[in-house]
Amino acid sequence: MKRTSIVFALMMMVAPAFSQSRQPQVVDKIVAVVGKNIILQSDIESQYLQQRLAGDASGTALALRCEILESLLLQKLMLNQAEMDSISVTDDQVEVELNRRIQYFVSRMGSQEKLEEYFNKSISEIKDEVRRAAKENLLQQQVQNQIMDHVVVTPSEVKAFYNKLPQDSLPMVGVEYEICQIVKRPPISLDEKLQVKDRLYQIRKRILEGESFSTMAVLYSEDPTASRGGELGLTGRGEWASEFEAAAFNLRDGEISDVIETEFGFHIIQLIERRDNMVNCRHILLQVKVPVESLEKARNELDSIAGLVRNGDMAFEEACKKFSDEDSKSNGGYITNPTSGSNRISQSDLQELESYFPEFKNLSFVISRLEVGEVSDPVPMTTSENKDAFRLVMVKKKIAPHRANLKDDYNLIQGWALNAKQQKAIGKWVADKASKAFIRLDENFAGCDFYYNWNIK
Repeated sequence: MKRTSIVFALMMMVAPAFSQSRQPQVVDKIVAVVGKNIILQSDIESQYLQQRLAGDASGTALALRCEILESLLLQKLMLNQAEMDSISVTDDQVEVELNRRIQYFVSRMGSQEKLEEYFNKSISEIKDEVRRAAKENLLQQQVQNQIMDHVVVTPSEVKAFYNKLPQDSLPMVGVEYEICQIVKRPPISLDEKLQVKDRLYQIRKRILEGESFSTMAVLYSEDPTASRGGELGLTGRGEWASEFEAAAFNLRDGEISDVIETEFGFHIIQLIERRDNMVNCRHILLQVKVPVESLEKARNELDSIAGLVRNGDMAFEEACKKFSDEDSKSNGGYITNPTSGSNRISQSDLQELESYFPEFKNLSFVISRLEVGEVSDPVPMTTSENKDAFRLVMVKKKIAPHRANLKDDYNLIQGWALNAKQQKAIGKWVADKASKAFIRLDENFAGCDFYYNWNIK
């Protein structure tokens, strides 16, 4: 049994029920019972096929099915414990989780329309099928948080964990980079802002005179939600920019806001529905475009800064602190890996991050042409707010492929040590709770070599 698979499975989203609609159907039967919760053969086969198709599977077919079954057993045992402990979640919490999942699916497919086309269902039908899984996942998370609440590792534990690992079997760590940047964000003039704001006021006027808000959103909004009439879905506080949130939560049903400015541009908002501490809104976003002349000026400024660094007249860190428009200028311009919080970014991380964060787009290509300490020419970039800008990039450090060690890979080994301690905590919890719960297993899975002690009679 893979030591990392169970904890990882808990932290990922439960596979949505609608995933089965695109897969071959099997003769179904109950293969396990945990309290009042059941596991079907189709539950296992659905995940089995997904992992095989994704190439994320190893070992025999039976071993993989046993691994999936144990993951499902753990989920159901946590659901059973949530019921025993009277743990509950509100409808609002479920809707937030549901919308988060749907947004994830939409981002993976490219648009809401592609998601609906792929599953041959409307977005509301998809939500209905995912809602139960979203609720169960929230309950499991609460139980898991209780188990993991005090699980931490100290530096001495990390060192002890590392020293117990067979040194000749330590995994290889691929090439990693420490990357710095100097960013110039061209300023946007007041006149340009006023022009965009005026356009939005004209759209607002047409809506107030009777035209459809959702139609106007489809025609004019520059937000990804335009294709669905600007609808955002039920959302709680803390999800949006503060200016947007303040306006949205002050609206009455059907009311349209004044023009609101956020870091993303200018918006108008229409309240569709209020449900307790959540609201569902439509919005139209118009962004202020950076003029070509301003972009060219930023590029020329960076070209001069690059010359200063290359000639030795100014260190990159000094130039960053003096000229960069990014918050990172205070720490030398280091680009932080959002998945780990560290300054180290692997080649594989870069390729993955490019798919999700606009500021990482083309960064892998840029650094592939640089030596350590070399400063790039000014290169265009998109900021996290989807604004055009230019930057200089420097590879501060390049760590060659090597076997994992404490000096170079402390954060990585700390993660392994924490995972091992979490596994131990979960194992202890499973042994305790499974001994008290009603658990039955189909005889076809009686030979599974489970990682945890399930006390199955």
